Amino acid sequence: MKIISIHNKEQRLLKEAKKQNRAAQQTLYETYAPKMLGVCRQYVKDVHHAEELMLSGFLKVFTHLNNFENKGSFEGWILKIMVNTCISYIRKHHPIIFAEDTMLVAIQEIENIENTGEKELQKLIDQLPEGYKLVFNLYAIEGYKHAEIAKQLGISESTSKSQLFKARKWLQKHYVKMNDLANGNK
Repeated sequence: MKIISIHNKEQRLLKEAKKQNRAAQQTLYETYAPKMLGVCRQYVKDVHHAEELMLSGFLKVFTHLNNFENKGSFEGWILKIMVNTCISYIRKHHPIIFAEDTMLVAIQEIENIENTGEKELQKLIDQLPEGYKLVFNLYAIEGYKHAEIAKQLGISESTSKSQLFKARKWLQKHYVKMNDLANGNK
């Protein structure tokens, strides 16, 4: 019963927001802004820039609200807009260098990551080179497939796979260093 009620409430809000009802738009913003700020923060280190990107993304959401066709979730639609806004910003302000590597190798998971706090993981992800970070976020966090990442970033699938592999290796190496420092080993 609650799921239907929540869905109906969202549908009513969307209908009102499409009519330029500011209260409905504010409610939608307040509902999704915290999560979308977190999404933008995954792509941009500086929280102020992430906030600007989130606001820019919401401007796009409300400008193009009539384009939402109720296919899939509204949250997923907003998420896609936020990710595209972040990628556009990164392309414009930070040169992205992708290392082409045609050799496909098995992707290894970072070991013992469950014991690491969210802030420590975010610090590690923030330190990734831009190309690695983009692919890692799109694949590991947003759930995009390599073909989708390749199309979105204008790279080959093998480059996407290579960048993910290198990102995970980089994270693994720096995770070990971080743990050694925390435990007084180095």
